[in-house]
Amino acid sequence: MWCLELFLTLLLIVNDASSQWNVWVPRDISAMTNSCVVIPCTFMYPSGIRPYRGIHGIWYFGQPYPQLFPPVVFKSRTDVVHESYKGRTKLLGDLHQRNCTLLINNIGTEHSGRYYFRADLGGANMYTYPDFAELKVLDQPNIDVPEEIVSDESLELTCYAPDNCPDLTPEIQWMYTDYLPDPEFSSDYLEESNTAVLSNTLTFTPRPMHNGQLLGCRVYYPNTTLVYERLISLDIKYAPRSVWVNVSSEVMEGSSVMLHCEVDSNPAPKISWVFGDQELLWDMASNISLSLDDVTPAQEGIYTCVGNNGYGSMNTSLYLSVKYPPREPLVNESMTVLEGTSLALHCSTQGSPAPTLTWLKDGELVGTITADELSVLEIMEITPQGDGQYRCLAENEHGRASSSLNITVEYAPVLLDESKCTVVREGVQCVCMATGNPEPTIEFYLPDLNITINETDSRFNFYTHTDGHTSTGMIKLREKGERLDNGGPAVNVHCSIYNIYGRESILLELQQEKKYMMAVIVGTIGGVAVIAFIIAAVRYVGHNNKKENGNPRQDVVLENPALYYSAVKKDKQNLRKKVLKTELLGSKFNSILEETTGEDGDYQPVGSMAGLERQELNYAALEFIGARSREGASGRGDDGSNYTEIKAK
Repeated sequence: MWCLELFLTLLLIVNDASSQWNVWVPRDISAMTNSCVVIPCTFMYPSGIRPYRGIHGIWYFGQPYPQLFPPVVFKSRTDVVHESYKGRTKLLGDLHQRNCTLLINNIGTEHSGRYYFRADLGGANMYTYPDFAELKVLDQPNIDVPEEIVSDESLELTCYAPDNCPDLTPEIQWMYTDYLPDPEFSSDYLEESNTAVLSNTLTFTPRPMHNGQLLGCRVYYPNTTLVYERLISLDIKYAPRSVWVNVSSEVMEGSSVMLHCEVDSNPAPKISWVFGDQELLWDMASNISLSLDDVTPAQEGIYTCVGNNGYGSMNTSLYLSVKYPPREPLVNESMTVLEGTSLALHCSTQGSPAPTLTWLKDGELVGTITADELSVLEIMEITPQGDGQYRCLAENEHGRASSSLNITVEYAPVLLDESKCTVVREGVQCVCMATGNPEPTIEFYLPDLNITINETDSRFNFYTHTDGHTSTGMIKLREKGERLDNGGPAVNVHCSIYNIYGRESILLELQQEKKYMMAVIVGTIGGVAVIAFIIAAVRYVGHNNKKENGNPRQDVVLENPALYYSAVKKDKQNLRKKVLKTELLGSKFNSILEETTGEDGDYQPVGSMAGLERQELNYAALEFIGARSREGASGRGDDGSNYTEIKAK
């Protein structure tokens, strides 16, 4: 078929030819090594020239200038050719027919280059045509590979084999196609400018997994040993298909950590480490590492590795957890509230892992334990018992911290059960106890006398004491007047307690101690026994003194059978206290009576308590004085001995 095309071409050239020197050869032609190649050639010369002794032709290699002695490929006059072409070239065309087609057998890669034809018509009619045919001798087939192969886009690869050797017809096969998804093959034969090319096209859709895979094209000539192969590696462009990073990790505050990222893409992407909206590090590479030193809790969070290579973008994130002990909790300020107020105490802290928050009041657990960074302790209608220190304790496996606040509860005064009046040796003792915040003020009111007794009133023994939120008031009364039916003194005492939140007044109950009455009886008997003993002792001493002095015995003469008691004023009070201690031994008022000092005049008689003095003849006192006459109840006896009168008071 190509011969027919050559003939038609030559016919056109002949018909249209001018009288100029012209040649037609294929600009490019190819052949496989060790095969052959036919270079089609047609030439023209001026019509006015008559060839002398025929037409001769010469093929040169490399350049058209004979004076530079280029290698001779073929020469029609002789067999003198370049060594590399001996026995390999043959003129297939008829020069008289202006056909200069050349055959080269057993061609090698060293024969690749430009070929020029020279026409010799005799005499000075010789001409080397400047047009040339460039021969490419191939040792492997050509594969037409697109400049860019993109994943998931259909791809066509074409393998070419020259078919310019009349005696050999090539065949093409594709190699290593078993892993390709649904490959398709198609063959084609192309003749152009009297050159022929056989092709085979492979069609498939590449995937990222095919990147770097080998494909091969094999050209062989049946019934020969000529086989040519070419392998290519697929360079498939694809967007990042995987971004690998460390798994989410935990680090301790102050330590270091390395975050790695690898991106699978082609070409290599720009990799960036991003924290929040801040780009921390980037590089054009397939992997990158981010180093974090002296990690703080502020660096806890999501770290994202982003890969972008122009064909697409992909990212993967990890969570970096920074562990640290609880920070000092934030709690409410200390406060003062009114009884009945409802409160919400807040405790917030930070720690990793989330700490447990425990509320303690004065060291004891209150509320519930919360495993979170916030705890709210609700106190509904707080009572005075809610007063105290509240501490929020935060704990996790790495440490603990706490903060505290004080709550002061203010409330109206409350009278305590210990408030009462009691009959004691010296009269009536009234105690009033109350609790409140601010501490209550205590006053006593005697309605019978219309008298209010407080700290500013010095007419009565008034005592107050404050311990915390508890106030204690006490007065001691002596009444010299009428008696109650049960023998006790008549007294009405009101206790008034108040602070800024309220006032309360109550009539104190009068109580008589049974122990006190028994002490009176025991004290009386004991007192008489002591006096009798003392009298006996005095009489014995006086009798001995009389005998020693040689004076006649003189007994004490009593004017009447009644005993007379006398008291020494100086020792009377001390002796009374000792007797009263005996009387009230075991009584809960012993400590109060112990504090009693002063003379009788320290007490003011109140109402009917005047008769109490006559009732309390339960003590005795002795007073030793100088001898005196019986008429004066004092002095010295006739014999000069001392004597004592005991009078009942």
